[in-house]
Amino acid sequence: MSEERYDVVVVGAGPAGSITAKTAAERGLDVLLIERNPEIGVPVKCAEGVSKEIERFVDIDRRWICAGIRGTITYGPDGTKVILSAEGAEEVGYVLERKIFDKCLAQEAARAGAEVRVRTQAYGVVNDGGYVKGVYARTAAEAEEDIRISANVVVGADGVESQVGKWGGIDTTLRLADVATCAEFLMCDIEVNPEYCEIFFDDDVAPKGYAWVFPKGDHSANVGLGIGGDVSSETRCARDYLNAFAGGKFPNGKIIAEMYGAVPLSGPVYETVANGLILVGDAARHVNPITGGGILEAMQGGEIAGDVIAKAVQENDCSKRRLREYEKRWQKEFGKVLNAGLKTKNIVLGLSSQDLNSFFHALEGETIAKEFSERALLKEMIKRNPKILFKLVKMLF
Repeated sequence: MSEERYDVVVVGAGPAGSITAKTAAERGLDVLLIERNPEIGVPVKCAEGVSKEIERFVDIDRRWICAGIRGTITYGPDGTKVILSAEGAEEVGYVLERKIFDKCLAQEAARAGAEVRVRTQAYGVVNDGGYVKGVYARTAAEAEEDIRISANVVVGADGVESQVGKWGGIDTTLRLADVATCAEFLMCDIEVNPEYCEIFFDDDVAPKGYAWVFPKGDHSANVGLGIGGDVSSETRCARDYLNAFAGGKFPNGKIIAEMYGAVPLSGPVYETVANGLILVGDAARHVNPITGGGILEAMQGGEIAGDVIAKAVQENDCSKRRLREYEKRWQKEFGKVLNAGLKTKNIVLGLSSQDLNSFFHALEGETIAKEFSERALLKEMIKRNPKILFKLVKMLF
């Protein structure tokens, strides 16, 4: 077994991992970013929609924008239409091409000084005196080889199925009820609304979840849905529901790609740091439970993690106590929105079809918010449904 040494090793080259690696490298650290797949950004497991808040973290490159969107249209079970857009904005968000977007973020990490390595899979962490001190990895880049990669800090950016946290002593197990199992088709030759992302709430279509149609330009779209993990079974899984939804909505459409995966909807349910260890992105459950979106949280959390890690390494203190600065900062930045999203999800998905229709009736029509964001969407839900969501008011105002 060969041995290598870095200040930081980041496991997983999605948005969270790449931004963490980039930020730590910019702060002067020796960083290794590893990805188990042979190509970063593939396979895609995402609806790819994001608000313009992304511009806080990256300069927009039109190469990885498939469509600009003016807002969202959400449908209740009886077809009630709720339109959300932003005041004075022709474009409030984007539908990304994650295959290109993720590669660009990894390239930025490399330009900042991080080493990026694909086809390299971590299979354990190095433990030393109660601290995580690196990872054991297997690379198949040329010939298969086992490597011990020593590091002051290990970053688990390995997604919803995160093993890094478990190896480091954090119980990352989720209940089936806290996971959405998802299926998505990239479809072409279909008529879609090219300016709005459409979302469909209906237990017959997607029990304990929702379906979506996100335009990708040229009469194509991501058509997908997620269902509660606790209602998925061998006889009725997300793909079965998607076949029915897509077949009914776009009977003449062509499927040119299929994608399957899971999304954590638990909210931040456990600690995200340990001695020598930080979790980011889906591994840290930084996904809004009501929308299933997590790209912005992944990027913001990655920036915070990279900054905290740099200071901890420079101070020669990578203890859990020192790394808790990361938890305090992400909790302050977006923790309240995640918790409000969780409470909203639990309320909305617990409603009967009749009550859910009433919920959407209160929101019916077009709402032009001052900003287009998850926070704005939750605020509108609360304002229009005060009896149902009153308990969330203090969390957001």
